[in-house]
Amino acid sequence: MAKAKKLTKGQQRRIKANHDKKLQTKGSKNKDKIQWLDDDLGTPQHGVIISRFGQHADVEDSHGDIFRCNLRRSISSLVCGDQVLWRQGKETQHSITGIIEAVHERDSVLSRPDVYDGVKPIAANISQILIVSSVLPVFNSDIIDRYLVAAEQTGITPVIVLNKTDLLDSISAQEKQVIDDQLKIYRDIGYQVLFASSKSKDGISELKLQLSQHTSIFVGQSGVGKSTLVNSLMPELGLLTQEVSENSGLGQHTTTVARLYHFNDGGDLIDSPGIREFGLWHLTPEQVCHGFVEFSDYLGLCKFRDCKHQSDPGCALVAAGKDNKINPLRLASFQRILASLNDNKLTSRFND
Repeated sequence: MAKAKKLTKGQQRRIKANHDKKLQTKGSKNKDKIQWLDDDLGTPQHGVIISRFGQHADVEDSHGDIFRCNLRRSISSLVCGDQVLWRQGKETQHSITGIIEAVHERDSVLSRPDVYDGVKPIAANISQILIVSSVLPVFNSDIIDRYLVAAEQTGITPVIVLNKTDLLDSISAQEKQVIDDQLKIYRDIGYQVLFASSKSKDGISELKLQLSQHTSIFVGQSGVGKSTLVNSLMPELGLLTQEVSENSGLGQHTTTVARLYHFNDGGDLIDSPGIREFGLWHLTPEQVCHGFVEFSDYLGLCKFRDCKHQSDPGCALVAAGKDNKINPLRLASFQRILASLNDNKLTSRFND
């Protein structure tokens, strides 16, 4: 008789979670689940998801009014920014005013890998990703590169924002030169770079103009000042912000629920929970390659088809880096990302 295979701790945790969920469903009396009948609902209308709360979501109608709704069981995925078809109830039941019946096809979706949920959508129908970095706690080009790879995979236009520019005078000339040189690399590739300071207000008007024609989302490490920037752009919101920790040098997450806001001068902003580091271990090495747009002329020219682009003989990318046809700093960042894919045992789970 074959020996039973021992379950991993992760498998045991998922089985227990599913078991508890089933028990909870059987034991509950569905007090929070409003059973709408067709006669209780108005005519179908279009709306946009302003925010999502578990099995409920806030929907904005064409007049700018917001209604909290239940979701039909047939809706498998719903995130902030989704365009939906919904129906308003003739009466409000336990603060629920309607039901979302369908989700329109998305123009774009920004997702991130999650250990338990697989690739998890964050927001939909975004036309612009603002990758925010800052002088404090530290300017980190590797993390910017990770966001650029993610943006290129979605087809959403990335814009790099250097925040807290009022602190540039407080760092050494060498540190400032490193930042200037790295931002020049991004501009030479073709990426747009903006500068902003919530404290001095420098660059805020230019940032507003950039946002006015788009549905945008801010991404970046915690502590780079995303919520502070939103406060500067929309002071009427008064979003909670936190200072950078003096002990760790890292920022503290402040946004807890993704929400869509409208700018007075045009454009929308989806403010989402902070992501300390954007994992890319759900991507294949080929997808990461295509995330470095300036590498395109050299892809497929390596001596070996299974080239790892590290120290492999005949690697076209390594040769281009040595000849300064591609920037050696970008090549090194690319190699570090590839190495992180190989080191992460979870990669195969997403690429089977």
